Amino acid sequence: MPEWLTLFLQIALETFTLFVLFVGLAGLIVPVFPGLTIMWLATLVYALIQNSSGNMTGWDWFAFGVITLLMIGGNILDNIIIAAKMREQFIPWSSILLAFAAGIVVSIFFTPLIGLLAAPLGLFLAELRRLKDRDEAIRSTKTYMIGWSWAFGARFLIGLTMIGSWMLWAWI
Repeated sequence: MPEWLTLFLQIALETFTLFVLFVGLAGLIVPVFPGLTIMWLATLVYALIQNSSGNMTGWDWFAFGVITLLMIGGNILDNIIIAAKMREQFIPWSSILLAFAAGIVVSIFFTPLIGLLAAPLGLFLAELRRLKDRDEAIRSTKTYMIGWSWAFGARFLIGLTMIGSWMLWAWI
């Protein structure tokens, strides 16, 4: 294969990988969008292509391992932060699960952005039915939104770390 074509294909692969990494990072704003997993899949495809070309070193596999651990940890941490924040306010698991289910179901049938609205609305309705007090239901929903924002911050920092790790792997 001519050297210019090899260089072109490498640049195309890196550009596509970086694009998917940024799409995953942007998708982290939607709680039910698996942004960290999308980012990990991009690096997996990159690793497999690099490996088939004989370009994966021990450092490269180590960097991919770090990215894998970040993805797993980030996905677990996300749910723990939201649920812990809600449980601090004694919001029952039934309301929490209903909010998560509302977000997922609405995201599947409509769009993830509408699902973003459905989760707190589902929590508000569940808490309104349970508590029969609008102000308390709003307080529960506010707690959910605070937990979601903390979880988003954690996911976003983890996503940036994944991108930085990939950049070090790919470009240094």
